[in-house]
Amino acid sequence: MKLLFDFFPIVAFYLTYNLGKAKLGDVNAMIAATAVLMLATTMQMAYTWLKHKKIEKMHVLVLVLALVFGGATIYFRDPAYLIWKVTLVNWLFALAFIVSHFIGEKILIRHMMDHALTLPEPVWNRLSIMWIIFFISLGTLNLIVAARVSFDHWVDFKLFGLMGLTLLFALGQGLYLARYIKEEPNKENAQ
Repeated sequence: MKLLFDFFPIVAFYLTYNLGKAKLGDVNAMIAATAVLMLATTMQMAYTWLKHKKIEKMHVLVLVLALVFGGATIYFRDPAYLIWKVTLVNWLFALAFIVSHFIGEKILIRHMMDHALTLPEPVWNRLSIMWIIFFISLGTLNLIVAARVSFDHWVDFKLFGLMGLTLLFALGQGLYLARYIKEEPNKENAQ
């Protein structure tokens, strides 16, 4: 459910762009979709704040980049800023994971997940390295795809390609971690 919530602004962007192309034209649909992306990201953060009374630093970064690069996309009427935002978000996530290996008591992935998992230290490190490689690769792949296809196709890739790769990677992580998850004994059977 959290993953779907995280992708809400992207889905809103996608729907606005594709529904708006016929009536508004490609450029105006891109501008409208970018405005919706900025609004949806802002609403997402406001909801998170109201519900949890806190917002993760990474989400603040995503919001700032959405507003700055979305604003530049609208002002200059150029999708390149939006495309670069996607790459920068992924590369900054990778950088945050890298920096966490040198600063702080726990690496970032452990900080995010140790409430749910108990893993040996080497496994936490491997998990972090996998995410670093994944984020760098995703950011790079975004630029490669954007350079080779039309903006229309990039919009499809942004939603289906990036989300699909993220879901597949998360599934792969789950399979990798499955061997380290120990089932709790059933209290009723223990008695």
